[in-house]
Amino acid sequence: MTLQLKVPKIACAGCVDTVAKAVKSVDATAKIEAEPKTKMVTIETQKSAAEIKKAIAAAGYPAT
Repeated sequence: MTLQLKVPKIACAGCVDTVAKAVKSVDATAKIEAEPKTKMVTIETQKSAAEIKKAIAAAGYPAT
């Protein structure tokens, strides 16, 4: 499934790396694309949206 999430706290490449690591911690095969300017993150994953959002939030980047 493909998720599109708005992550308001994402601001730089370091933020993108942190979010990517959080997603990979629950789905190692996930593909992540993030755009700090628009605050949008696109994730291709086999996990549920709830699991992905929980992992990103735990890294300090709550997603909507």
